[in-house]
Amino acid sequence: MGINSAIIILAAATFFNNNIRVDELQQAKSLLEPLLGTNAAAIFAIALLFSGVASSITSAMAGGSIVSGIFMEPFNIKDNHTRIGILISLIGGLIAIFFIGNPFMGLILSQVFLSIQLPFTVAIQVYLTSSKKVMGKYANSRFLVIVLLIIAGTVIFLNLKLLYDTLF
Repeated sequence: MGINSAIIILAAATFFNNNIRVDELQQAKSLLEPLLGTNAAAIFAIALLFSGVASSITSAMAGGSIVSGIFMEPFNIKDNHTRIGILISLIGGLIAIFFIGNPFMGLILSQVFLSIQLPFTVAIQVYLTSSKKVMGKYANSRFLVIVLLIIAGTVIFLNLKLLYDTLF
């Protein structure tokens, strides 16, 4: 998450200050060269690699915990429900890679799809972490549930607004 944020903040600041519209991924390298020198391409590639690995791990863990939670079981890598959730997440991402011809559009579409699925994931996670049946004594308190619902509602609203603004 930190790497993603750093990339976005650095790129947004650079592009905004120079009033530059970015239409393809290769522009990022040339635009980052004044800040990073001749190593811009390598640094950008490594940052994207780490970002992708972190996102894949997070996605797999979320998929595994959601599917195991639906079956009222804890996350356990040796459990078949957890493994099914992990596989669904990773195989879905792998399949998507094969259909991406333009890496820049792939990045944009990945963010659009993330904004579509995020409300479902957030709602399920709040439900599961608030369930005494799933979490036992570690279930969220009533106060925390209210805070989480406010945060989830805000995130869902902002993502739906982003999706609407992107499509229309």
